[in-house]
Amino acid sequence: MKITWNKIFKIEKEKKYFKKIKKYIYISKKNKKIIYPNNEDIFNAFKLTKFNNIKIVIIGQDPYYKKNQANGLSFSVNKNIMIPPSLKNIYTELKRDLNNFKYPNHGYLKKWSTQGILLLNLILTVEEKKPLSHEFIGWKIFTKRIINIINIYKSNIIFLLWGNYVKNNILNIINKKKHYILQTSHPSPLSFRNGFYGCSHFSKVNNILKYNKKKIIDWQI
Repeated sequence: MKITWNKIFKIEKEKKYFKKIKKYIYISKKNKKIIYPNNEDIFNAFKLTKFNNIKIVIIGQDPYYKKNQANGLSFSVNKNIMIPPSLKNIYTELKRDLNNFKYPNHGYLKKWSTQGILLLNLILTVEEKKPLSHEFIGWKIFTKRIINIINIYKSNIIFLLWGNYVKNNILNIINKKKHYILQTSHPSPLSFRNGFYGCSHFSKVNNILKYNKKKIIDWQI
């Protein structure tokens, strides 16, 4: 059976938990709460990275919670938006890890998505100025199902788990005999020097891809 996001979404959207998510967001907006990202951007990670093309999964926590930042891809912002601190630190490690990497002037990570990197947040929406405000509305049920489907139907996927929050939610789902897991601290300024700086995940990813005779990632944005 060919697995596609459309088939997966069709099944999940009929489930009780997913209907509760939709209802919660609808009521929040009706009560004049500002929710990020925009409705049309919530599932951008799936629009840009087809199921058959996944090589790597980078899992973030929840979307950026300030105006115009979140665009449906973990750690990414649109081209005209100031690069957030966590993404600046990702670029800093890329520059240290890969000699030919040039520091980008924007934070739009679409180029990674189209090369097979699923940029997935554990929680797909957030209320303005309230990080983790949608932690318990059901999104983690959805994203854990997504990770589990990838775990079952794919092999040799590289999972990048950055920070304890993601690790504690995801690590036990992944079959370590079928897939690769690279772990370190979150790239936020609070924990950047606790492991992320110097982790060399980007060169390690390409070494694993070479070993499995897959096309390596061009990390340059």
